[in-house]
Amino acid sequence: MASRFASVPDAVDRLRAVDYLADTNIAGVVFLADRLEKPVLVEGPAGVGKTELAKALARSTDARLIRLQCYEGLDEARALYEWNYKKQLLRIQADREHETSWADVEADIFSEPFLLTRPLLEAIRATEPVVLLIDEVDRVEIETEALLLEVLSDFQVSIPELGTIVGTQRPLVILTSNNTRELSEALKRRCLYLHIDYPDLEREKDIVRVRVPEIDDELAEQVARVVRSIRELELKKAPSISETIDWARTLLFLGASEISPEIIGDTLHVLLKYQSDIAKARKELVPAGDAT
Repeated sequence: MASRFASVPDAVDRLRAVDYLADTNIAGVVFLADRLEKPVLVEGPAGVGKTELAKALARSTDARLIRLQCYEGLDEARALYEWNYKKQLLRIQADREHETSWADVEADIFSEPFLLTRPLLEAIRATEPVVLLIDEVDRVEIETEALLLEVLSDFQVSIPELGTIVGTQRPLVILTSNNTRELSEALKRRCLYLHIDYPDLEREKDIVRVRVPEIDDELAEQVARVVRSIRELELKKAPSISETIDWARTLLFLGASEISPEIIGDTLHVLLKYQSDIAKARKELVPAGDAT
């Protein structure tokens, strides 16, 4: 399969073309993952653009995005495949009326029309370019992590009734983790590692300018500075990049040309989602006379 990116600068440019501002570290890992055909394990705080990276990679390479959203209790049936039992039962009942032999019935009901493909099998069977996003992998149990490991190692799956299905092409695989638990060494060993943190001031300002093109340079810088100061507080949940973008749009909707203490006090709920965080930020950033 042809390489998706010609170089690291090419990866930077193509991601920027779909409004994802990747630094050379992010672009470099993506470039190498493509060349080495290895998954990328992306860790970092919630809201820094880990999931958005996979979406941007799909857009920038004209690939199909297949997403496996991980959660506690995710099993093989939801990650890989399962049989359509209701449809199988209907077929068995219909075949009884025609006195069909069990061997024929079994061969029929364990065939392609009765197979429900889930994201992993869908990615394995895809013939078009694919970006496979395994989102929040740290939320699954060790047993499911072992299943992911097996699939990612060989990129094939054995279905007893149908045989072994081998992938015809390697998708670009992105696994994201919010670090809620330690992942196995075996999984980490098979991946390239990428840590994404909150952007620095200049990069967040650039992100705001790209995602909210109507905003002027001065207001975008003020937005980035205020958000940065809020993230330095001890909060339950720091503002994500998407919340920064929402706040910038909010300021424009309100007709604000600059950020005043009153505006901060009135719009903190856009950036923060816990009342205790709002109260703490208001106390630190809004003078008592301007609090609302």
